[in-house]
Amino acid sequence: MAHKSSSKHDDVPLKFEDSMRCPLKGVELLATPHFNKGSAHTKEERETFELTGLLPSRIQTIDEQTQRAYAQYSSCGDDDLAKNSFMTSLKEQNEVLYYRLIQDHLKEMLSIIYTPTEGAAISNYSRQFRRSEGCFLNIDEQDEIAKNLSQAKAPSDDIDVIVVSDGEQILGIGDQGVGAILISVAKLAIYTLCAGIHPDRTLPVVLDCGTNNEKFLKDDLYLGRRSTRVRGQKYDDFVDKFIAIAQEQYPKAYIHFEDFGISNARRILDKYTSKIACFNDDVQGTGCVTLAAIYAGLEVAKLSLKDVRVLIVGAGTAGTGIADQIADAVALESKLPKEKALEHFWCFDKSGLLLDSMKDDLTHAQHQYARKESEWKGKDTKDLASVVREVKPHILIGCSTKPKIFTEQVVKEMAKHTDRPLIFPLSNPTKLHEAAPVDLINWTDGKALISTGSPFDPIEHDGETHVIAECNNSMIYPGIGLGAILSRTKLISTPLLVAATQALASQAPSRRDDKKGLLPDVTDARRVSVKVAAAVIRKAQDEGLTQEQSIPKNNEDLEDWIKQQMWNAEYRTLKKA
Repeated sequence: MAHKSSSKHDDVPLKFEDSMRCPLKGVELLATPHFNKGSAHTKEERETFELTGLLPSRIQTIDEQTQRAYAQYSSCGDDDLAKNSFMTSLKEQNEVLYYRLIQDHLKEMLSIIYTPTEGAAISNYSRQFRRSEGCFLNIDEQDEIAKNLSQAKAPSDDIDVIVVSDGEQILGIGDQGVGAILISVAKLAIYTLCAGIHPDRTLPVVLDCGTNNEKFLKDDLYLGRRSTRVRGQKYDDFVDKFIAIAQEQYPKAYIHFEDFGISNARRILDKYTSKIACFNDDVQGTGCVTLAAIYAGLEVAKLSLKDVRVLIVGAGTAGTGIADQIADAVALESKLPKEKALEHFWCFDKSGLLLDSMKDDLTHAQHQYARKESEWKGKDTKDLASVVREVKPHILIGCSTKPKIFTEQVVKEMAKHTDRPLIFPLSNPTKLHEAAPVDLINWTDGKALISTGSPFDPIEHDGETHVIAECNNSMIYPGIGLGAILSRTKLISTPLLVAATQALASQAPSRRDDKKGLLPDVTDARRVSVKVAAAVIRKAQDEGLTQEQSIPKNNEDLEDWIKQQMWNAEYRTLKKA
């Protein structure tokens, strides 16, 4: 159901009526999660759709159903994977109740339906398989792409977003092959929960190109293509054909790339970003949410983005993606060419500081961040503390998955050169964090401004409570997607992403109290998504990219217009088709 208010925007492109037409009846209806309300079906619906006798006689409200579902969820105790399985089962029965339950307990359940628990579900996908969801495309059957997509969702303008993954680099757990369908499903659930994207207007896709995961290659129960990954021209042709056919069948769909490998993620994004409205969460989403935390931190530290030095530890897809977003923002704000903005960055990886002498050992994304070896002649580029001493960074970001690499020596060396160091240990799950926030607070005497990749409890230090912000992509990518969908922007340009990050940063609690988080709490995600979407839409208008004609001119009206088009987890009256 649409957001209810006394809005003057009753005629909006994606208005959801209070009722919906249903062509099913009886057991078939109850087996369809999109229509099934379980014990909440009204007396009229039970009679009209031949449900009398198929349900217990008492009619319940969704609040009563949610209370019961939460008790069932809680009965799983501390077994997070069992909770994940329960939620999957609930979604397969009653879609609205699934989303309502999570909305009521979002902070508690996000880690269950998404990272880190979803990683365990993905790795066990073939052995726990019960019911398929989404579209499975095989690289050996490229002539079948059009047919297979149309069988998953009939071709129309009614698909707003497609999340596609090839499963090569999932959630820090590596190559998961066909199990990547679950990350596409999970990402779309976050779009619905945090930005009100209608769940029936989404399409999860996996590109099955094989797997290099030895466990799956030896497993007779593995459900995907049981051979090593296809590379080269055949792979590129597969991606090209998928994009072309997806655009043809679903012309309004926004394409979200997810968990592609390091050799493909940036390359594919660069290929399509100037052609279609597309987004890569690993490259851009992580970069955007981190940049938003940086904006908030710099406001507390009273520093300007154009003046800071940034050291990134871990120069993979996420690390270089974060660097790209910050560099783009530096270039825009300072009106510098991109190559001058890059001078603000140093990237440290497994082999030490990235240097131009490494040449072919550098990835496509790393090349522009390699420093001149002549600058570092006679200096230690392998020891992180030595690099920190030389660079004197204001911002230290960890994407290394190397636990405790931000040592006391490293942190105290950094704190010598900046009053309020911004330190972001972003690797997750928690056991892979570069440093524990409590140590960062203690080593800097409470001066560090911290954002992490996983949730942490507040920290007490010298009688004050420090709230640790979580750099959670769900605070940014749903709002960007919502703005892209409602404006029908032709492209997702750099100015749109910077506008989105600034909108998110403007909602940071640290703006009111420097002990509060550098980012809003996830429980505030829907409200924040409206702000982010509005910023994206306005910037798309400025850039001449919008295709939607009904966008309000007044900013207050714009936010109301956005809310009117956000789906809520509420039952709608069923009408016989």
